[in-house]
Amino acid sequence: MAKIQVLSEHLTNMIAAGEVVERPAGIVKECVENSIDAGARVIDIEAFQGGIERLIITDDGSGMDPQDASMAFMRHATSKLSTEEGLFNIQTMGFRGEALPSIASVAHVRLETNDGRQGTMIEYDYGQLVREESGHFPKGTSITISGLFLKTPARFKHLKSVSYEFSIIADLINKMALSHPEIRFTLSHEGRVVFQTAGNGSLQEILYQMYGREVAKEAIPFQGQNEDFKITGYAVQPKINRATKYFMFITMNSRLIRSIPIQKAILDAYGSYLPSQRFPIVVLDIQTDAQLVDVNVHPNKWEIRLSKQNELLELIKTTLVSALSQSLRTVKIQPKATPQFKQETFDFPIPVVQEPVRSKPSAIEQTIEQGFAQYEKPEPAVKEEPVLYEAEPKETTQGKEFFSHLRLIGQLKESYILCENEEGLVLIDQHAAQERYHYEQLVKQIYQKEPSVQPLMVPIQIPVSQSVIAQMETINEKTRPFGIVFELFGVDRLLVRQVPLWFQDVDEEAFFHDLLDFFIQNHEVDMEALRKHVIATMACHSSIRFHRTLSEAEMRQVILDLQKCDQPYHCPHGRPTVITLSEKDLRKEFERG
Repeated sequence: MAKIQVLSEHLTNMIAAGEVVERPAGIVKECVENSIDAGARVIDIEAFQGGIERLIITDDGSGMDPQDASMAFMRHATSKLSTEEGLFNIQTMGFRGEALPSIASVAHVRLETNDGRQGTMIEYDYGQLVREESGHFPKGTSITISGLFLKTPARFKHLKSVSYEFSIIADLINKMALSHPEIRFTLSHEGRVVFQTAGNGSLQEILYQMYGREVAKEAIPFQGQNEDFKITGYAVQPKINRATKYFMFITMNSRLIRSIPIQKAILDAYGSYLPSQRFPIVVLDIQTDAQLVDVNVHPNKWEIRLSKQNELLELIKTTLVSALSQSLRTVKIQPKATPQFKQETFDFPIPVVQEPVRSKPSAIEQTIEQGFAQYEKPEPAVKEEPVLYEAEPKETTQGKEFFSHLRLIGQLKESYILCENEEGLVLIDQHAAQERYHYEQLVKQIYQKEPSVQPLMVPIQIPVSQSVIAQMETINEKTRPFGIVFELFGVDRLLVRQVPLWFQDVDEEAFFHDLLDFFIQNHEVDMEALRKHVIATMACHSSIRFHRTLSEAEMRQVILDLQKCDQPYHCPHGRPTVITLSEKDLRKEFERG
């Protein structure tokens, strides 16, 4: 008897469902993507018991006629792809034709649709067609999914709590709203609206709804393009950051994607502005020719393969660095206040759904912060005088002009320089400020087209593995422009006979080990990152330390030096150099209204 058999259509649909429908959020993603492909401008998502009991997704899209509605439940039946060439020019959210049959195999599904001429209702019960008939329904499509995985207990037991499953749905809809701000999304749970967008195309408004007024205010718009890519979006000021990387929202041709190289490019751009293990909030949309993007990598369509990736990564880094450097502001201290049953409104023309202010983060933020990645800090008083020159009062929180309006007060704890300006109190970290100034001075001296080198009286020997030796020439191609060349010495060592002049105060052997380890791990030599680390260490060692008393002249010089910096608001390690406490907040703390 033959052992190999052709699987039944129902079983193949259930297998496909394992890739497409892992949890309720997967169903929401597939159905909402279908709504987007149908040209919907309004999409409503209703969830009950975290989507485990029931999900209803309704849109005002083009709808389907009876024949298309019936065909939609057949595996690999799709209106979005018809030829092999089309597979390499995907311009829709979906294209596989697997979502509806996969969902219908593991749940009870009722579809109501109207193409503007005729209404159709189709009902499936765990893979079996129950009913198909005409009816009167609004134009568009509504699909109800209930009893998910009830007949597949092995799947059902892997679902988590109601609150957890809904938090993933809510996170997904937030991301989809950011990728399609022109669509009005409404998300409800147990009959209560929890998230709603206006569909007016404003990303900043959606950021406000997701993270509040401060994030929306500090969002910097950016755009850039080259021959193949155009990028747009918002980069939030680095003073507002998160503990995980899952606040970098990336879309490619309006499709939500996950990409470690793109995330790294964003982190590289923020590298000078963020402390270690802190991450930015960024919304990035990339537009390119569909033929440069392969979305047919995995059924869930989160991963992509991209041609000309290096050109895109360079565009992202240069655009974000430019936007950040032009828009940096001082960090403002926001005193913690007693919770109020009132929320400030942002100046947007369209009303948005708001909830009372909560003292704890939302379930969505808690989930993300925990690492959910599925859909990925006295001297005698001196006369108050302007540090540089008098000027008319004006906005002083941004750019180098900020330092022109400071009036020196004194020093706190032999560590902080105290000043005032039109807004209130200004504190300068004396060590971090000097570190930034020295760092930029060293960079100007060291970054030369032809690096100066120093021959070594005794060459440095570095024991390495055979995998490093085998790639020595490739490594030299990357390091030679920086004045570093490796030679083979014996069978298990490399030799370095000269080092760049900027290697003063550097542990050479440790540096080379780090360089080679990085290459083995990434098949690349990130000399820029390594050199930045060396220069930052040199700047740190040569700067004014904490707990050192400064004269008035020394404090003024620190401020003058900081004003000369291209990026004066963060030290090379990303910590703030300057923070402000507004007079308004001071009056509030002293209960003066």
